[in-house]
Amino acid sequence: MAGIEIDGVRKVYPGGMEAIAAGLSIDIEDGELCVLVGPSGCGKSTLLRMVAGLEVITEGEIRIGGRRVNELEPAERDIAMVFQNYALYPHMSVYDNMAYGLRNRGTPSAEIRARVEEAAGLLGIADFLKRKPRQLSGGQRQRVAMGRAIVRKPQVFLFDEPLSNLDAKLRIRTRVEIRALQQRLATTAIYVTHDQLEAMTLADRLVVMNAGRIEQIGPPVEVYAKPATMFVAGFIGSPPMNLVAGTAGPDGTRLGNGACVCPQPGAPGDVTVGIRPEDFARADDGPIAITVGVVEQLGAAINVHGVLDGTDTQIIAHLANGAVPRPGDRQRLSVSPGAVHHFDPATGKRRD
Repeated sequence: MAGIEIDGVRKVYPGGMEAIAAGLSIDIEDGELCVLVGPSGCGKSTLLRMVAGLEVITEGEIRIGGRRVNELEPAERDIAMVFQNYALYPHMSVYDNMAYGLRNRGTPSAEIRARVEEAAGLLGIADFLKRKPRQLSGGQRQRVAMGRAIVRKPQVFLFDEPLSNLDAKLRIRTRVEIRALQQRLATTAIYVTHDQLEAMTLADRLVVMNAGRIEQIGPPVEVYAKPATMFVAGFIGSPPMNLVAGTAGPDGTRLGNGACVCPQPGAPGDVTVGIRPEDFARADDGPIAITVGVVEQLGAAINVHGVLDGTDTQIIAHLANGAVPRPGDRQRLSVSPGAVHHFDPATGKRRD
């Protein structure tokens, strides 16, 4: 087992395109599952490939288990990588796919068989060892790819969006299996995804990235409850946090239309007010009024999309089932003062 130290790294491609901004640093503890999450092009896969040795590091240092690996080839780093496209050899059986790396290392046949059978048992694919990849479902192929990584007994697992090719139901099941497996093996892992729900449910610690920089690092619950920036607030959460122009002062926080959403005094000035959709509640005398546009019925709840009175600001409220408003209706809402977030509109950073 080993921790990973990413110390002041930077990645610049020929032509000057900066994929990872200078000074990016993360310490990943031994046995931790760290999830890199962010939109496409934010640099998360590039960073993972730098750890793997598939991208040259422009600046900084990466250490695995205390050993500097900048100049080491991928095979020398004692890592195993699971890709989104499985990367299985179509002409080989499941057994041979899982055994291939061990054979290349000269591992004795008896040990190979023991490791492959052990991993196949862990993953529930023991009955498929004689099959070819084309005879398997997408979820089964992904298990084979994970099994090939497990048999090597690496210090570190690297997952590059491994569930993106699976359907929604299978993604949920496989996500749970990956988490349970990582906890059982207690192996350090970095997991890359653009899916914030996947990130929240898998991570011991979340790293939210944007434009080659880290916006916030922390446990998923902390990142959700106290987003450090407006970018994090708008990215983590489904539906995302509502961000509305407002002002703060001695009489509390008011939205642009004058509605008071937090009576507690604050430092005077313009603010961006953040309210999560699930923190709204129906209230006949609520200070917030919206004109309903679209209602999404979700079974146990509804998402109400509307426009804040007196503005052109879109609001989303996630409400428990009850009377379903119609397009054009006026819906009044309340919010607990403790659920109101304040951000600096100039810097995008959290104010409270």
